[in-house]
Amino acid sequence: MNIFHTIKDLKNELNPLRHQKIALVPTMGNLHDGHLSLVNIAKQHADIVVVSIFVNPTQFGVGEDFDSYPRTLEADVDKLSGAADLVFAPSVEEMYPAYPPNVQVLSGEITKMLCGQTRPTHFDGVGLVVSKLFNIVRPDVAVFGKKDYQQLAIIRQLNDELNFGVEIIGAPIVRAQDGLALSSRNQYLTDSERATAPVLQQTLQAVAKTLQTADLMDYDALIDVAKSKLTQAGFVVDYLEIYNQKLQKVSCGDQALVLLVAARLGKARLLDNLEVVLNNPVSV
Repeated sequence: MNIFHTIKDLKNELNPLRHQKIALVPTMGNLHDGHLSLVNIAKQHADIVVVSIFVNPTQFGVGEDFDSYPRTLEADVDKLSGAADLVFAPSVEEMYPAYPPNVQVLSGEITKMLCGQTRPTHFDGVGLVVSKLFNIVRPDVAVFGKKDYQQLAIIRQLNDELNFGVEIIGAPIVRAQDGLALSSRNQYLTDSERATAPVLQQTLQAVAKTLQTADLMDYDALIDVAKSKLTQAGFVVDYLEIYNQKLQKVSCGDQALVLLVAARLGKARLLDNLEVVLNNPVSV
């Protein structure tokens, strides 16, 4: 496995290999089993797997954890040994010769909902760095985790509307045995908070069960009850919403829904979601 720190060196390595199928797995490092599952999925769909490790400053807002975000390149490379073929680990200066960057990628209305309500510049930063990585690597396939459900939807939109032509694969959420979605930010949790954290997924499961068993319901009331349970457990809820799986408001005829939640527990901001296919389409 080769490690590259410059765009030029990575391109020089990849250009003779473009007769083979290339997959990209973008990450910010501090890798865990969830990231490694993305790499394994990429291997199933391509001949060459490129993993990028880059803590992207443009997707962090003022007061967020850019400076303290874990940077563990040596350990990450060890974990990728035997899994990835190439690692791209550029500096901020390499990715953004002009900083702040003069060119922006504005990802549209979908960025203003959910996480975009409290992180208004986050997804534009994601869109910019993913666009740059697509242009640098020129992958045939790219794999992203479904834990960041809104991000995945935005990247699909970006790929379609900017004509990158990349096959986007959404990978299932990898969870600990108690149901907590794996995340680099889980390490911010204290022992007592870590014991509480699975309540996030348990709450989504309870909402899903109600959705499946009730013919008619007040979605707002259902959400309010769930938020109250999370608050009582010690979470500070950012949002808990029910949408269809295109991230549109639920309407008559919808059958594939998604529950999405973001909540703070101590210093950690936790994300989770749960896809739900109703037994019968929504009737009201």
